[in-house]
Amino acid sequence: MSDPVLRIVNARQHNLKGITVDLPRRRLIVVTGPSGSGKSSLAFDTLYAEGQRRYIESLSTYAKQFLERMPKPLVDRLEGIAPAVAIEQRNPTVSSRSTVGTATEVYDFLRLLWARIGTPFCRKCGHPVAKDSPPSAVDRILAAGPGRVQVTFPLPESARVTHAALTDNLRALGFLRVLADGLEYHLEELPATIDLTRTGELLVVVDRLTTSTPDRVSEAVALAFAEGEGVCIVLHDQRRLRFTEHLACSACDTPAVSQTPLLFSFNNPRGACGGCNGFGAVLEYDESLIIPDSDRSLVEGAIDPWTKPRYESRRKLLFDTARKLGADPAKPWKSLKAQVRRELLHGKVGRFVGIFPFLKGLEEKRYKQYIRVFLRQYQLALTCPACKGTRLNEHALAVRLGERSIAEVAALPLDELGQWLRGLALTGAAREIGDHILGELLSRVGVLLDVGLGYLALDRQARTLSGGEAQRIALANALGARLVDALYVLDEPSIGLHPRDTDRLLALLRRLRDGGNTVLVVEHDLEAIRQADFMLELGEGSGERGGWVVYAGPVGAAAGTLTADYLTGQKRIGVPSVRRKCGPAWLRLRGAALHNLRNVDADIPLGTLTAITGVSGSGKSTLVHDVLYRQLEARLHGGHSAKSHLGEPVGEVASLTGWEQLKDVVLIDQSPIGRSPRSNPVTYIKAFDEIRELFAAQPLARQRKFSASTFSFNLKGGRCDECEGAGAVLVEMVFLADVFVPCEACGGTRFKPRVLDVRIHGKSIHDVLQWTVDDAITRFHHQPRLGAALWQLQQVGLGYLRLGQPATTLSGGEAQRLKIARELSAAGKREGRKLYLLDEPTTGLHLDDVRVLIQVLDRLVDQGHTVLVIEHHMDVVKRADWVIDLGPEAGTNGGRVVMQGPPEKIAGAGESHTGRYLKAAL
Repeated sequence: MSDPVLRIVNARQHNLKGITVDLPRRRLIVVTGPSGSGKSSLAFDTLYAEGQRRYIESLSTYAKQFLERMPKPLVDRLEGIAPAVAIEQRNPTVSSRSTVGTATEVYDFLRLLWARIGTPFCRKCGHPVAKDSPPSAVDRILAAGPGRVQVTFPLPESARVTHAALTDNLRALGFLRVLADGLEYHLEELPATIDLTRTGELLVVVDRLTTSTPDRVSEAVALAFAEGEGVCIVLHDQRRLRFTEHLACSACDTPAVSQTPLLFSFNNPRGACGGCNGFGAVLEYDESLIIPDSDRSLVEGAIDPWTKPRYESRRKLLFDTARKLGADPAKPWKSLKAQVRRELLHGKVGRFVGIFPFLKGLEEKRYKQYIRVFLRQYQLALTCPACKGTRLNEHALAVRLGERSIAEVAALPLDELGQWLRGLALTGAAREIGDHILGELLSRVGVLLDVGLGYLALDRQARTLSGGEAQRIALANALGARLVDALYVLDEPSIGLHPRDTDRLLALLRRLRDGGNTVLVVEHDLEAIRQADFMLELGEGSGERGGWVVYAGPVGAAAGTLTADYLTGQKRIGVPSVRRKCGPAWLRLRGAALHNLRNVDADIPLGTLTAITGVSGSGKSTLVHDVLYRQLEARLHGGHSAKSHLGEPVGEVASLTGWEQLKDVVLIDQSPIGRSPRSNPVTYIKAFDEIRELFAAQPLARQRKFSASTFSFNLKGGRCDECEGAGAVLVEMVFLADVFVPCEACGGTRFKPRVLDVRIHGKSIHDVLQWTVDDAITRFHHQPRLGAALWQLQQVGLGYLRLGQPATTLSGGEAQRLKIARELSAAGKREGRKLYLLDEPTTGLHLDDVRVLIQVLDRLVDQGHTVLVIEHHMDVVKRADWVIDLGPEAGTNGGRVVMQGPPEKIAGAGESHTGRYLKAAL
């Protein structure tokens, strides 16, 4: 019997040229090829899209209604397709409530563990909280040793009506003695001056006896529990023993709550801190946000909220009040007397209300979105004083396991959490109950460690994760789900991973395969390709030159293709024969501190290509983004762009020298260039203005009095009114990801028919936007300014992109290269020397495209600029002039410079993980 196959017949999605191919099922398949060759179109837009449709078909009738609204893949037939799971390179989380623990379900098992075997302690005095019974109380009394005891129960306040009624009731019940505030009285011999209803503690004596009569002790304790509403107090010689049937402190009777998993959930009212509602932070108005520049005067807008147009009357009142207080509104804020500033911030003078009470008064209108947005600009998220950032209430934090609260354990990095769980010593019933839960926990934590996330803590917000980290968490969850005969589609899972961690990742992919699943990976990493069972290479080029199957078969048999040439070593990225000289100009960073960085010193030679390396979580992004970039911004621009009110950090430095030689600092990251289909490559590089001017100059356009703005899909006039120039409309899919579908009014052309009538060489504005960059350069060769802008796109390997390709369809790597192209265009205008910061620019690039990227970076350096890249790709690192290696490990075991110098020096460093792989690359 032949092996089952996944048969694709005539796939035509995007640039796919009618692909027909058989892929083996229950195998690890790698899809590779140049950037833009159609890999994602085949893997995600065809196979995953159809697998998702098959999954929805298996659901309820209610779910099936969404099939009609989902775009159907352009393919004649798909045989053997299974329900599909996509694990993409993006972080979909936006909520502050989601953490690494909740996203991985590890925290759910921790909650279960604490609920079942955690030991509660009193939230006031710290004594253990126990729930007693008469037999357990007797056992403790007898275990306390021989001696005389008094068995009593406290008389509740509700039973104290009047003194006479109280004594009569006690006599009627057969009780003869009481202890009032520690003094013993016989009910028949009470002093006339005493009133039992007014005493502090009133204990009713049930019996006085010795521990040598256990049966009598048992009877007395049972009666005390019954009459004392579940509370019994035993005076044993000089000791006092308190027992209660309720969950309460054995020392001070402070009540506790029952332990359930919900008690340890910060997303549930039972467990969430009342001060911050489970967010771990509270919003407070901050003076530095309200007064962003103390050098400004009141007239110049020192108090920022009142600079808005709607508060003109407030400004006039502010100036008048300042004059009444003896201050000049035209003088800088910092020069005003402290008392005047205090009054203007917090005071109330006649009709004038200070800015702080004014903002707090607006909170009554928080139901209006624009008010919420306005107020949020001036608020800082500060650690909640009630829970100290743990998100949980005092009841949850009072339960401990292994002498730690669940919040303390959630704050541990995953590698330390695994060690703590393995070292947890359980005995007796706790061991029987906890062993299974511990097994699940260790299994899930182990998978997270295998995907290289050991440096993350469970309490880290999920929205702060990179796309690669989010993808690896999704991969770990997929392993935990234990699906069988499913199709897993992954988008470059090796991105963001140091070569040291790639082997563990590939082992996990093989585990998915061995579980009876088909694992299809879009990948460029040669080591990942070598370990696959089957390779499907698309090509031969990008865009319109791609979309063909150039090879399909076992990896070892591949020959004569672009990827095969790199696999066999026929092609490779060489080591530069001569490296640029480092110095004499240096950017020197001293004492950098943030997160796991501790007093880091780094030297960056100006006018060179420098690579920042290190294992995932070693502090590379923190050093480059949050410290170096923010500090240079502050010095070069007079302030940083970090959104402090949203919690974006700014690292500290002891000193930073050499920045005076820079004109600017530019961060080129992989964030989208736009979030709607109206954003596209040609508008981003400012080339669309030239195209619109060309169309506006045509005879028909002049006849109809069209201007250049008529041909803009961002302005009213010529664009389709239904989709507002997007060419597509957003369809909300409720429980699935929202999708864009072509606009029915314009058919996806974006413009009104009258505008489409205007043509150049027989092509409408819509037709031109469908051209690739390569096509447009050929057809617009007589337009030098337009051709120059498009040429930069071609130089960074984006010649295959369509001019009007929506930004929502671009990968992070493509977005980053678009930004590089725009910078290259500006770099030719001699604007001064800049420092360019890039975070893993090789993301999404085939090795042949990496070669082109290195040439582009070299061009920037040759023009006098400095390029600093965070990179794991050894072919880029070996081409660098200078390497700064962070580590040696991740998290608390990283955050320091292992070594810095030329690549050859790093390759010889025994402590450096990068050095080991760099040595092989050199």
